[in-house]
Amino acid sequence: MASLNRLTRKTLTTALTSYRHVISRAVATSSAVKASEPSPPPAQQITESPDRVKWDYRGQRQIIPLGQWLPKIAVDAYVAPNVVLAGQVNVLDGSSVWNGAVLRGDLNKITIGFCSNVQEKSVVHAAWSSPTGLPAETMIERFVTVGAYCLLRSCTIEPECIIGQHSILMEGSLVETHSILEAGSVLPPGRRIPSGELWAGNPARFVRKLTHEETLEIPKLAVAINDLSKEYFNEYLPYSTVYLEVEKMMKAHGISI
Repeated sequence: MASLNRLTRKTLTTALTSYRHVISRAVATSSAVKASEPSPPPAQQITESPDRVKWDYRGQRQIIPLGQWLPKIAVDAYVAPNVVLAGQVNVLDGSSVWNGAVLRGDLNKITIGFCSNVQEKSVVHAAWSSPTGLPAETMIERFVTVGAYCLLRSCTIEPECIIGQHSILMEGSLVETHSILEAGSVLPPGRRIPSGELWAGNPARFVRKLTHEETLEIPKLAVAINDLSKEYFNEYLPYSTVYLEVEKMMKAHGISI
């Protein structure tokens, strides 16, 4: 029994001695491999270029200058945030341009008069010249109401008129003061609506004369829409709040603001 114990102890001692050499060799090999491996490069610091373009992160530009022409908006005029004004556009005092409207003054001048309004999704354009020889600019004078989804191109609308929604006014057309064009009407090029008349149809035709009471209601409608636009005017900031998300993203990437 004693001899068996001595033999077992000797065997274990021999095995541990041999394994110790193997473990030492493995540790030395792994240390040499780690020492030979190149160290990872340091993290690169992102720096902003001094000539980096300052992008407009709102996705749509409201004011689009074209050459020397820059749209002009009066201080107390309301222009919705998703309206597009391009080129020779002049929005005068107390007027309002509502959501989704497009005023393209790229070829000629467009003027929105005092206390007038251009409602949702309307398109106002002006041609280089009018085939009738009349002025090619688009002039909307004071206390005029232009309904939603209208198309106005190189036309003139005199003071205190109503243009019904979905109406089309072609080049050189003229709507004289105290007149109403019914919804869905089309006024052909060079056609004139005399003062104090109601027209309708495609093409637009004379319907009847307006009463005195009806002509008095025309400027009241424009004033009521102007009062409503003041409530919208107070709800919108003069700038977008998307810049907060942009600043957060820039800080996350280590870009100085």
